Amino acid sequence: MTLKVIVVPVTPFEQNCSILICQKTNKAAIVDPGGDLPKILKALEESGAQAEKILLTHGHLDHCGGAVTLAKQLGVDIIGPHEDETFWIDQLPLQSQRFGFGAAEAFTPKQWLVDGDFVTVGATQMLVRHCPGHTPGHVIFYSLDDKLAVVGDVLFAGSIGRTDFPRGNHADLISSIREKLFPHGDEVTFIPGHGPNSTFGQERLTNPYVGDSAN
Repeated sequence: MTLKVIVVPVTPFEQNCSILICQKTNKAAIVDPGGDLPKILKALEESGAQAEKILLTHGHLDHCGGAVTLAKQLGVDIIGPHEDETFWIDQLPLQSQRFGFGAAEAFTPKQWLVDGDFVTVGATQMLVRHCPGHTPGHVIFYSLDDKLAVVGDVLFAGSIGRTDFPRGNHADLISSIREKLFPHGDEVTFIPGHGPNSTFGQERLTNPYVGDSAN
């Protein structure tokens, strides 16, 4: 494994913030810091790794509500998601009020991502796949060397992301999972935005929404 992963559940929604650490360089990327920044910073400090960027899968509050504050504290850039996620990111202040979270700032990331881009975590490259459906600009990050994917709210163990939000699209989500995720191989382990890890192979076998036996 080239990456060490620390998962820090944050916010009342128990969102899986992932700290990805390159074991060769000890550089780290923090994926989806939705809130509870002291918990994230404590885990980062205890790891001994040096944060070099923040990566975002999508613009929902529980995934990116703490991104601006954390980026300022650590002196790092925010990378991602896809530009179609502007719709949600611009609503962060309203989202935070609606759900009773601390104030969350809208922002423009240092770099928008598109399908086929690569981002680095230290010396490790991760492929970016644009996976719309849950939200229009959702992306996932995949390390070929580690057979590891961070998939946000696209796919869960035994379930899939909601598509009843504005600009959600169920058909797009199913297509994203089957055409952008599963082709990477059954052995790939994925970290979802909520709940336990699984593998693409396990979901193909048993997931009632996107498994091989699903309609």
